[in-house]
Amino acid sequence: MPKDKTISADTPLRARKEEGGTAPLADWGIDSEYGLLRDVLLGPVETFGHMDNVAFSSIYRETAQTGRAWDHQAAVRQYREMCDAYEEAGVRIHTLPADEHLRYGVYARDSSFMTPWGAVITQMANPRRRGEYSAALRFYLGAGIPVYDMVSAGNFEGGDFHIIEPGAVLIGYTGLRCEEVSARQIGAWVEREGWEVHYAYIDPYYVHIDLMVCMIAPKCAAVCLETTPDHVTDWLRSKGVEIIPVGFRDTMALGCNVMSLGNDRVLAPAASTDLIAKLRTNGFRVYDPEMDMFTMMGGGIHCMAQSLRRDAG
Repeated sequence: MPKDKTISADTPLRARKEEGGTAPLADWGIDSEYGLLRDVLLGPVETFGHMDNVAFSSIYRETAQTGRAWDHQAAVRQYREMCDAYEEAGVRIHTLPADEHLRYGVYARDSSFMTPWGAVITQMANPRRRGEYSAALRFYLGAGIPVYDMVSAGNFEGGDFHIIEPGAVLIGYTGLRCEEVSARQIGAWVEREGWEVHYAYIDPYYVHIDLMVCMIAPKCAAVCLETTPDHVTDWLRSKGVEIIPVGFRDTMALGCNVMSLGNDRVLAPAASTDLIAKLRTNGFRVYDPEMDMFTMMGGGIHCMAQSLRRDAG
């Protein structure tokens, strides 16, 4: 288990080598979305709640229009059930610092993403969420985790960076919460490290690529075929990835937004009954906490978690 240590004040905020060849981290980092998960970063549930600006999430807009009831105490119970699942699976939990002004900081996937070479601090589109970068940065510096780089070209959120397998990454963009210019900036960094990058424009309605594509095991992904561009599924299949289809209705309820724990174990929302049944039929162990207080607000289990350390994929 890596030991937390504070990076000194003169530590640079870019571990990335401009020409590539950045050394992978020894104690932290991931090279897949399915290697055995050792450490995970979650956001704080204490400050979670409604924001006064809903324009940046189609799911949240629909929740607001239908007037569905939301309850903070229920959200806390569900969050604890999720944490219990991580702990039962042997995962060490880290938590972003709470800030009463960052009501959506519980979705820890958005403000950063992890690579083999360190963390990337992103740039949020929603003005009410831009401050989340500071909580993420404070966490990484305080934990002694190197920052690979910080997005500067435009809006980008961590849900659009998805490692398919060691050496290959899928980067999505909508033009709103993630822009092509920032997707290309990040892609260029990764390509200089010798990795393959596949880009995917998706309609802003679908928010992030991890709403519709989630790796769950080596050569196995949960995918919504109705929403995922054909060139993406063709690319996945060209790499020998088996696709477990998730229907549109479940996808829009964040049912495809799941977290692989490694060793054929998956954390999925209880409402994703069809995918859970398919996974169990295929021999997966599934942890399935109730998560509707989070999914109705626009984010699922994968949106709520950032892998900090996984075994090699």
